[in-house]
Amino acid sequence: MLDATPGLLAGGPLVQVDGLKMHFPIYSGILRRHTGDVKAVDGVSFSINAGETLGLVGESGCGKSTVGRALLRLYEPTAGRVVIDGEDVASLSPEDLRKKRPAMQMVFQDPQASLNPRMTLSRIISEPLDEHTDWAEAKKLARVHELMDAVGLNRRFDNRFPHEFSGGQRQRIGIARALALNPRFIVCDEPIAALDVSIQAQVVNLLEDLQEKLGLTYLFISHDLSMVRHIADRVAVMYLGKIAELSPRDALYSRPLHPYAEALLSAVNEPDPALAANRRRIILTGDVPSPANPPKGCNFCTRCPKVMDICRTVKPDLTEVEPQRFVACHLYPKTQAAGSTGASEATERNQQGVSL
Repeated sequence: MLDATPGLLAGGPLVQVDGLKMHFPIYSGILRRHTGDVKAVDGVSFSINAGETLGLVGESGCGKSTVGRALLRLYEPTAGRVVIDGEDVASLSPEDLRKKRPAMQMVFQDPQASLNPRMTLSRIISEPLDEHTDWAEAKKLARVHELMDAVGLNRRFDNRFPHEFSGGQRQRIGIARALALNPRFIVCDEPIAALDVSIQAQVVNLLEDLQEKLGLTYLFISHDLSMVRHIADRVAVMYLGKIAELSPRDALYSRPLHPYAEALLSAVNEPDPALAANRRRIILTGDVPSPANPPKGCNFCTRCPKVMDICRTVKPDLTEVEPQRFVACHLYPKTQAAGSTGASEATERNQQGVSL
Protein backbone atom coordinates (compact mmCIF):
# COMPACT_ATOMS: atom_id res chain seq x y z
CA MET A 1 0.00 0.00 0.00
CA LEU A 2 1.29 3.46 -0.89
CA ASP A 3 1.84 5.57 2.21
CA ALA A 4 2.36 9.27 2.74
CA THR A 5 5.97 10.11 3.47
CA PRO A 6 6.41 10.63 7.25
CA GLY A 7 6.69 14.21 8.40
CA LEU A 8 5.80 15.83 5.10
CA LEU A 9 2.30 17.01 5.81
CA ALA A 10 3.39 19.45 8.51
CA GLY A 11 4.32 22.02 5.86
CA GLY A 12 7.90 22.76 6.93
CA PRO A 13 10.62 23.61 4.40
CA LEU A 14 11.86 20.55 2.53
CA VAL A 15 13.95 22.09 -0.27
CA GLN A 16 16.19 25.13 0.17
CA VAL A 17 18.27 26.54 -2.68
CA ASP A 18 20.77 29.33 -2.07
CA GLY A 19 22.86 31.00 -4.78
CA LEU A 20 22.68 28.08 -7.21
CA LYS A 21 24.89 28.55 -10.28
CA MET A 22 25.29 26.24 -13.25
CA HIS A 23 27.88 27.51 -15.72
CA PHE A 24 28.98 25.47 -18.73
CA PRO A 25 32.53 26.22 -19.94
CA ILE A 26 33.19 27.32 -23.52
CA TYR A 27 36.35 25.99 -25.15
CA SER A 28 37.69 27.22 -28.48
CA GLY A 29 40.72 26.96 -30.72
CA ILE A 30 43.00 24.05 -31.47
CA LEU A 31 44.29 24.01 -27.88
CA ARG A 32 40.74 24.01 -26.49
CA ARG A 33 41.31 27.02 -24.30
CA HIS A 34 38.66 28.10 -21.84
CA THR A 35 37.29 31.31 -23.35
CA GLY A 36 34.12 31.84 -21.35
CA ASP A 37 31.05 30.30 -19.74
CA VAL A 38 27.41 29.82 -20.60
CA LYS A 39 25.67 31.06 -17.46
CA ALA A 40 22.63 28.81 -17.74
CA VAL A 41 21.73 29.35 -14.07
CA ASP A 42 23.28 32.34 -12.33
CA GLY A 43 22.54 32.73 -8.63
CA VAL A 44 19.08 31.26 -8.04
CA SER A 45 17.59 31.10 -4.52
CA PHE A 46 14.24 29.77 -3.32
CA SER A 47 12.67 27.28 -0.92
CA ILE A 48 9.81 24.79 -1.22
CA ASN A 49 7.63 23.71 1.68
CA ALA A 50 6.85 20.06 2.25
CA GLY A 51 3.67 19.16 0.38
CA GLU A 52 3.88 22.30 -1.78
CA THR A 53 4.19 22.74 -5.53
CA LEU A 54 6.49 25.48 -6.80
CA GLY A 55 5.96 26.31 -10.46
CA LEU A 56 9.04 27.37 -12.42
CA VAL A 57 8.18 29.17 -15.66
CA GLY A 58 9.91 31.11 -18.39
CA GLU A 59 10.59 30.96 -22.10
CA SER A 60 12.73 28.26 -23.69
CA GLY A 61 16.42 28.51 -22.83
CA CYS A 62 15.98 30.49 -19.60
CA GLY A 63 17.49 27.73 -17.44
CA LYS A 64 14.38 26.06 -15.99
CA SER A 65 15.34 22.46 -16.75
CA THR A 66 18.95 23.10 -15.75
CA VAL A 67 17.75 24.19 -12.31
CA GLY A 68 15.79 20.96 -11.93
CA ARG A 69 18.71 18.77 -12.95
CA ALA A 70 21.16 20.66 -10.77
CA LEU A 71 18.87 20.26 -7.76
CA LEU A 72 19.06 16.47 -8.12
CA ARG A 73 22.76 16.64 -9.01
CA LEU A 74 22.25 15.22 -12.46
CA TYR A 75 24.52 18.19 -13.18
CA GLU A 76 27.31 19.16 -10.79
CA PRO A 77 26.47 22.73 -9.65
CA THR A 78 29.14 25.36 -10.25
CA ALA A 79 28.29 27.06 -6.96
CA GLY A 80 25.57 27.34 -4.35
CA ARG A 81 23.81 25.14 -1.82
CA VAL A 82 20.94 22.72 -2.40
CA VAL A 83 19.53 21.44 0.88
CA ILE A 84 16.92 18.67 0.63
CA ASP A 85 15.46 17.38 3.87
CA GLY A 86 18.33 18.85 5.86
CA GLU A 87 21.21 17.56 3.72
CA ASP A 88 23.32 19.65 1.34
CA VAL A 89 23.00 17.56 -1.81
CA ALA A 90 25.63 19.62 -3.63
CA SER A 91 28.35 18.53 -1.19
CA LEU A 92 27.47 14.84 -0.73
CA SER A 93 30.02 12.18 -1.63
CA PRO A 94 29.06 9.75 -4.43
CA GLU A 95 28.24 7.07 -1.86
CA ASP A 96 26.08 9.38 0.26
CA LEU A 97 24.43 10.81 -2.86
CA ARG A 98 23.41 7.31 -3.93
CA LYS A 99 21.77 6.78 -0.53
CA LYS A 100 19.93 10.08 -0.99
CA ARG A 101 18.60 9.26 -4.47
CA PRO A 102 15.44 7.43 -3.29
CA ALA A 103 14.22 10.61 -1.59
CA MET A 104 14.45 12.75 -4.75
CA GLN A 105 13.26 11.71 -8.18
CA MET A 106 12.45 13.20 -11.57
CA VAL A 107 9.69 12.93 -14.15
CA PHE A 108 11.16 13.76 -17.54
CA GLN A 109 9.70 15.78 -20.38
CA ASP A 110 9.74 13.15 -23.13
CA PRO A 111 8.33 9.84 -21.88
CA GLN A 112 9.37 8.06 -25.08
CA ALA A 113 13.03 9.06 -24.71
CA SER A 114 13.19 8.45 -20.95
CA LEU A 115 12.00 4.83 -21.10
CA ASN A 116 14.22 1.95 -22.23
CA PRO A 117 12.53 0.54 -25.37
CA ARG A 118 13.96 -2.94 -24.68
CA MET A 119 12.50 -3.23 -21.20
CA THR A 120 8.96 -4.22 -20.29
CA LEU A 121 6.80 -1.99 -18.15
CA SER A 122 7.40 -4.13 -15.05
CA ARG A 123 11.18 -4.02 -15.50
CA ILE A 124 11.13 -0.25 -16.04
CA ILE A 125 9.16 0.43 -12.87
CA SER A 126 11.14 -2.08 -10.81
CA GLU A 127 14.55 -0.79 -11.95
CA PRO A 128 14.89 1.59 -8.94
CA LEU A 129 14.00 -1.34 -6.68
CA ASP A 130 16.77 -3.41 -8.30
CA GLU A 131 19.27 -0.65 -7.55
CA HIS A 132 18.26 0.30 -4.02
CA THR A 133 16.65 -2.76 -2.41
CA ASP A 134 17.36 -6.46 -1.99
CA TRP A 135 13.73 -7.47 -2.34
CA ALA A 136 12.68 -10.81 -3.79
CA GLU A 137 11.20 -10.79 -7.29
CA ALA A 138 7.71 -11.54 -5.99
CA LYS A 139 7.80 -8.54 -3.66
CA LYS A 140 9.07 -6.27 -6.43
CA LEU A 141 6.32 -7.43 -8.77
CA ALA A 142 3.73 -6.74 -6.07
CA ARG A 143 5.16 -3.24 -5.70
CA VAL A 144 5.02 -2.73 -9.48
CA HIS A 145 1.34 -3.70 -9.54
CA GLU A 146 0.66 -1.38 -6.61
CA LEU A 147 2.27 1.50 -8.49
CA MET A 148 0.40 0.66 -11.69
CA ASP A 149 -2.86 0.86 -9.76
CA ALA A 150 -1.81 4.21 -8.30
CA VAL A 151 -1.19 5.80 -11.71
CA GLY A 152 -4.15 4.20 -13.48
CA LEU A 153 -2.45 1.48 -15.56
CA ASN A 154 -3.97 -1.97 -16.04
CA ARG A 155 -1.92 -4.72 -14.38
CA ARG A 156 -2.33 -6.90 -17.46
CA PHE A 157 0.00 -4.53 -19.32
CA ASP A 158 3.03 -5.28 -17.12
CA ASN A 159 4.83 -7.26 -19.85
CA ARG A 160 4.26 -4.74 -22.63
CA PHE A 161 6.99 -2.52 -24.07
CA PRO A 162 6.96 1.30 -24.19
CA HIS A 163 6.09 1.49 -27.90
CA GLU A 164 2.82 -0.33 -27.16
CA PHE A 165 1.54 2.55 -25.02
CA SER A 166 0.20 6.00 -25.82
CA GLY A 167 2.08 9.14 -24.83
CA GLY A 168 -0.08 9.69 -21.77
CA GLN A 169 0.35 6.08 -20.66
CA ARG A 170 4.13 6.32 -21.10
CA GLN A 171 4.19 9.38 -18.87
CA ARG A 172 2.21 7.44 -16.26
CA ILE A 173 4.91 4.77 -16.42
CA GLY A 174 7.53 7.46 -15.79
CA ILE A 175 5.54 8.73 -12.81
CA ALA A 176 5.19 5.20 -11.41
CA ARG A 177 8.95 4.68 -11.74
CA ALA A 178 9.60 7.95 -9.91
CA LEU A 179 7.32 6.81 -7.06
CA ALA A 180 8.87 3.36 -6.68
CA LEU A 181 11.10 4.28 -3.72
CA ASN A 182 8.63 6.57 -1.92
CA PRO A 183 10.44 9.85 -2.71
CA ARG A 184 9.94 13.02 -0.72
CA PHE A 185 10.64 15.43 -3.58
CA ILE A 186 9.94 15.13 -7.31
CA VAL A 187 11.14 17.43 -10.07
CA CYS A 188 8.54 17.44 -12.86
CA ASP A 189 10.46 18.69 -15.90
CA GLU A 190 7.77 19.81 -18.37
CA PRO A 191 5.89 16.51 -17.86
CA ILE A 192 3.02 17.49 -20.17
CA ALA A 193 4.91 19.27 -22.96
CA ALA A 194 5.12 16.20 -25.21
CA LEU A 195 1.47 15.17 -24.68
CA ASP A 196 -1.73 15.95 -26.56
CA VAL A 197 -3.80 18.73 -25.04
CA SER A 198 -6.59 16.26 -24.26
CA ILE A 199 -4.18 14.18 -22.14
CA GLN A 200 -2.35 17.00 -20.35
CA ALA A 201 -5.11 17.69 -17.82
CA GLN A 202 -5.33 13.98 -16.94
CA VAL A 203 -1.62 13.83 -16.10
CA VAL A 204 -1.74 17.04 -14.06
CA ASN A 205 -4.80 15.78 -12.15
CA LEU A 206 -2.94 12.52 -11.47
CA LEU A 207 0.03 14.43 -10.07
CA GLU A 208 -2.29 16.44 -7.82
CA ASP A 209 -4.06 13.31 -6.57
CA LEU A 210 -0.75 11.61 -5.78
CA GLN A 211 0.48 14.71 -3.97
CA GLU A 212 -2.63 14.77 -1.81
CA LYS A 213 -2.39 11.05 -0.99
CA LEU A 214 1.37 10.80 -0.46
CA GLY A 215 2.34 14.27 0.74
CA LEU A 216 4.70 14.81 -2.20
CA THR A 217 6.62 18.01 -2.87
CA TYR A 218 6.96 19.16 -6.49
CA LEU A 219 9.09 21.51 -8.50
CA PHE A 220 6.85 21.80 -11.56
CA ILE A 221 8.79 23.15 -14.55
CA SER A 222 6.74 24.31 -17.51
CA HIS A 223 6.25 26.98 -20.14
CA ASP A 224 2.49 26.36 -20.06
CA LEU A 225 1.36 29.19 -17.79
CA SER A 226 -2.27 28.07 -17.79
CA MET A 227 -1.37 24.62 -16.46
CA VAL A 228 1.02 26.06 -13.87
CA ARG A 229 -1.83 28.24 -12.63
CA HIS A 230 -3.84 25.06 -12.05
CA ILE A 231 -1.24 23.06 -10.11
CA ALA A 232 1.21 25.46 -8.41
CA ASP A 233 0.99 27.09 -4.98
CA ARG A 234 3.74 29.61 -5.75
CA VAL A 235 5.38 30.52 -9.05
CA ALA A 236 8.94 31.57 -9.88
CA VAL A 237 9.46 33.37 -13.20
CA MET A 238 12.90 32.90 -14.75
CA TYR A 239 14.66 34.99 -17.36
CA LEU A 240 18.17 34.34 -18.68
CA GLY A 241 19.33 32.23 -15.75
CA LYS A 242 17.88 34.35 -12.96
CA ILE A 243 14.59 34.52 -11.08
CA ALA A 244 12.76 37.72 -12.02
CA GLU A 245 9.80 37.25 -9.69
CA LEU A 246 8.69 34.75 -7.04
CA SER A 247 5.13 35.14 -5.78
CA PRO A 248 2.07 33.21 -4.60
CA ARG A 249 0.16 31.95 -7.61
CA ASP A 250 -2.98 34.06 -7.33
CA ALA A 251 -1.03 37.23 -6.60
CA LEU A 252 1.23 36.72 -9.61
CA TYR A 253 -1.57 36.00 -12.07
CA SER A 254 -3.77 38.85 -10.87
CA ARG A 255 -1.02 41.48 -10.56
CA PRO A 256 2.48 40.61 -11.80
CA LEU A 257 5.14 43.01 -10.52
CA HIS A 258 8.19 42.40 -12.72
CA PRO A 259 7.92 43.84 -16.27
CA TYR A 260 8.95 40.48 -17.75
CA ALA A 261 6.35 38.58 -15.72
CA GLU A 262 3.79 41.15 -16.79
CA ALA A 263 4.66 40.66 -20.47
CA LEU A 264 4.70 36.88 -20.12
CA LEU A 265 1.29 36.72 -18.47
CA SER A 266 -0.23 39.15 -20.95
CA ALA A 267 0.12 36.39 -23.55
CA VAL A 268 -1.94 33.87 -21.53
CA ASN A 269 -5.47 33.30 -22.80
CA GLU A 270 -8.11 34.69 -20.44
CA PRO A 271 -11.34 32.62 -20.38
CA ASP A 272 -13.39 35.51 -18.95
CA PRO A 273 -14.47 37.71 -21.92
CA ALA A 274 -14.85 40.79 -19.70
CA LEU A 275 -11.31 40.49 -18.36
CA ALA A 276 -9.93 39.59 -21.78
CA ALA A 277 -11.42 42.75 -23.30
CA ASN A 278 -9.54 44.93 -20.82
CA ARG A 279 -6.23 43.11 -21.12
CA ARG A 280 -3.39 44.81 -22.96
CA ARG A 281 -0.95 42.53 -24.76
CA ILE A 282 2.67 43.56 -24.12
CA ILE A 283 4.94 42.95 -27.10
CA LEU A 284 8.64 42.74 -26.25
CA THR A 285 11.14 43.94 -28.84
CA GLY A 286 14.64 42.67 -29.48
CA ASP A 287 16.22 39.28 -28.93
CA VAL A 288 17.08 37.48 -25.71
CA PRO A 289 20.79 38.11 -24.96
CA SER A 290 23.19 35.19 -24.97
CA PRO A 291 23.71 33.50 -21.58
CA ALA A 292 27.39 33.46 -22.49
CA ASN A 293 27.40 37.27 -22.61
CA PRO A 294 24.55 38.64 -20.47
CA PRO A 295 24.05 42.39 -20.01
CA LYS A 296 26.17 44.18 -17.41
CA GLY A 297 23.11 45.30 -15.47
CA CYS A 298 19.69 43.69 -15.30
CA ASN A 299 19.42 40.72 -17.66
CA PHE A 300 16.10 42.08 -18.94
CA CYS A 301 17.28 45.66 -19.56
CA THR A 302 17.73 45.19 -23.33
CA ARG A 303 14.03 44.36 -23.80
CA CYS A 304 12.30 46.02 -20.85
CA PRO A 305 9.66 48.66 -21.74
CA LYS A 306 10.27 50.35 -18.36
CA VAL A 307 14.07 50.40 -18.45
CA MET A 308 15.96 53.08 -16.47
CA ASP A 309 19.61 54.13 -16.55
CA ILE A 310 20.44 52.15 -13.42
CA CYS A 311 19.08 49.00 -15.04
CA ARG A 312 21.91 49.02 -17.60
CA THR A 313 24.70 49.10 -15.03
CA VAL A 314 23.54 47.49 -11.76
CA LYS A 315 22.08 44.00 -11.38
CA PRO A 316 19.02 44.08 -9.09
CA ASP A 317 18.76 41.67 -6.16
CA LEU A 318 15.72 39.48 -5.65
CA THR A 319 14.00 41.52 -2.95
CA GLU A 320 10.81 41.11 -0.92
CA VAL A 321 8.65 44.11 -1.85
CA GLU A 322 5.38 42.79 -0.44
CA PRO A 323 4.68 39.90 1.95
CA GLN A 324 5.80 36.69 0.18
CA ARG A 325 6.44 38.58 -3.09
CA PHE A 326 10.01 38.80 -4.36
CA VAL A 327 11.09 40.82 -7.39
CA ALA A 328 14.47 41.50 -9.00
CA CYS A 329 13.76 44.96 -10.39
CA HIS A 330 14.97 48.53 -9.77
CA LEU A 331 11.37 49.75 -9.99
CA TYR A 332 11.08 48.56 -6.40
CA PRO A 333 13.78 50.31 -4.30
CA LYS A 334 15.34 48.44 -1.41
CA THR A 335 14.12 51.12 0.99
CA GLN A 336 10.53 49.91 0.54
CA ALA A 337 11.46 46.25 0.72
CA ALA A 338 10.94 43.92 3.62
CA GLY A 339 14.25 42.19 2.90
CA SER A 340 16.09 40.11 0.32
CA THR A 341 15.46 36.41 -0.15
CA GLY A 342 17.72 33.45 0.27
CA ALA A 343 17.25 29.89 1.44
CA SER A 344 17.76 30.83 5.11
CA GLU A 345 15.25 33.71 5.06
CA ALA A 346 12.71 31.66 3.12
CA THR A 347 13.10 28.99 5.78
CA GLU A 348 12.46 31.54 8.54
CA ARG A 349 9.23 32.67 6.90
CA ASN A 350 8.09 29.08 6.45
CA GLN A 351 8.80 28.28 10.09
CA GLN A 352 6.67 31.23 11.14
CA GLY A 353 3.69 29.43 9.63
CA VAL A 354 3.01 31.68 6.64
CA SER A 355 0.27 30.03 4.58
CA LEU A 356 -0.34 30.48 0.90
